[in-house]
Amino acid sequence: MRVEISNEYRGTPVPRWVLRAMKRAVRRLLEMEGVDRRAEVSVVLVGDDRIRDLNRKWRGVDEATDVLAFPCDLQTEEGSMPLLLGDIVISVDTARQQAVEAGRSFGDEMVWLCLHGCLHLLGYEDDTEEGRRQMEGRARCTLQGMER
Repeated sequence: MRVEISNEYRGTPVPRWVLRAMKRAVRRLLEMEGVDRRAEVSVVLVGDDRIRDLNRKWRGVDEATDVLAFPCDLQTEEGSMPLLLGDIVISVDTARQQAVEAGRSFGDEMVWLCLHGCLHLLGYEDDTEEGRRQMEGRARCTLQGMER
């Protein structure tokens, strides 16, 4: 499974070990979900200004957010996933702030947001309490047993 990370963030660099952890987590999630091994996911790291622009354009919400997911809408055979799953956009600024507020490491927050975005690409939704619980459970299950 191919996970491409494009760093468009202009602030303090994201450590390479965090990028590697994000890739490992996404690959593990995709394997657990039974996604075709040829599948591709793109992750783009940006700042609050860029994610705010995207959030306003695509969701009509004029504020920064932590993560956005843009599933690929290519037509496939019924019941199959496209090989290009889509794009995940993460605000590094918001991730740093949320990590501090939650009392966890920046790396853990980035991995969590990456998994959250990937779950959206796979069709999971968090607009209900049940959906939120399901997404959180899948993310936690993915992280169990992973080396830090």
